[in-house]
Amino acid sequence: AGRSLWSLVLQGRRLTAVFSLNCCYFIFFFSPFSVDPAEQSLLNKLIRHNLVKNRNQVEVLQRDPNSPLFSVKTFEELRLKPQLLQGVYTMGFNRPSRIQENALPMMLAEPPQNLIAQSQSGTGKTAAFSLAMLSHVNPANKWTQCLCIAPTYELAVQIGHVIEQMGKFYPEVKLAYAVRGNRLLRGTTIQEHIVIGTPGTVLDWGLKLKFFDPKKIRVFVLDEADVMIATQGHQDQSIRIQRLLPKDCQMLLLSATFEDSVWSFAERIIPDPNIIKLKREEETLDTIKQFYVVCKEKEDKFSALCNIYGSLTIAQAMIFCQTRRMASWLSGQLSSEGHQVALLSGEMMVEQRAAVIERFREGKEKVLVTTNVCSRGIDVEQVSIVVNFDLPVGRDGNSDNETYLHRIGRTGRFGKKGFAFNMVDSQETMDLIHQIELHFDRKIVKLDTDDLDELEKMMN
Repeated sequence: AGRSLWSLVLQGRRLTAVFSLNCCYFIFFFSPFSVDPAEQSLLNKLIRHNLVKNRNQVEVLQRDPNSPLFSVKTFEELRLKPQLLQGVYTMGFNRPSRIQENALPMMLAEPPQNLIAQSQSGTGKTAAFSLAMLSHVNPANKWTQCLCIAPTYELAVQIGHVIEQMGKFYPEVKLAYAVRGNRLLRGTTIQEHIVIGTPGTVLDWGLKLKFFDPKKIRVFVLDEADVMIATQGHQDQSIRIQRLLPKDCQMLLLSATFEDSVWSFAERIIPDPNIIKLKREEETLDTIKQFYVVCKEKEDKFSALCNIYGSLTIAQAMIFCQTRRMASWLSGQLSSEGHQVALLSGEMMVEQRAAVIERFREGKEKVLVTTNVCSRGIDVEQVSIVVNFDLPVGRDGNSDNETYLHRIGRTGRFGKKGFAFNMVDSQETMDLIHQIELHFDRKIVKLDTDDLDELEKMMN
């Protein structure tokens, strides 16, 4: 047998394995089943212009139940440095978000308080911990005092941009990026007050290269904890960094979700924390009318879709497909019918996806056809219709209820009425509808899209 060679290349979100045997090359493509969490988080940051209107109730669990619970309604109540208050207002924050109301008093407390916070994209959490780091820095001390780690280069840079904007009128505070490509001379001791970077590079800077002294860190922020533990190696590196820090260092951990694995990680990283959690957003479904349409094949689905969309011509629609191939076919069919269609799928670069969403948000396209890359965190006020051209299915073959909720949650936002339509083309997909009804305790109504009078009646 000849020599064999394996190489693995990550191309966007597609893993390519190249196998060579006797000069013959075999190429295999592997597509991950789920959306890359780091890419999704970055996408959400790129497309955010304003805070989202979060309808979740905030639950605060204090380390000391007897301690008074403070929350603020204005930034002035925080007694910030004037330079930072000016930066806050310049960024467009007129008043604290719901998360900021509770988190900022804890983050800015003296003596410092540790915090674990659940906070989704668009709730102002990056601005909150950026403000905390900027507030705790003493510019007269020319050494690193605050440390923030994020799962990827791109996320670290995004956070850095927020810190730079907020500190625009506080130029005495300096920022350094501990990310790939930022090489410093050996023996350097940096004077930047805040270091933000990825776990591996931060660990090298603090432990091996000694660019800063971990024992002088006053505030440690671990952002995107749920993404961090999903990235190979980052969990162990984060724990190693935390162990280098002094016992009186304030520690803040933030995560969009809190599965058991995230809680376990958070408890290892953050000692004696206050906890801020979001109660589950069950009321999302109350503003959304849900229907299912029985079809035989994809052409029937398409005809039903055209009837549905025709009854709400002024609205924008998001249509979810399970595969890129189906999404591509559907967008072509809709375009041929004269609809303005945008296509979004996982092989696009994150920046390309953000540009597509921006065009959709501006109304340049009325229909967005997408796979799961668009199921979370995207708020477009004009979206009235969500169509599950293919219902979301979990690894076990049952309904993926969480993805279903995120998908249809793209409509019925900002207190407006929304419509969700589910295409059913087999007994298996009908079984999925029953599972979804059972899980959410909501009836999904059968709809005949060929009966235009019934369709108009249902929509009103």
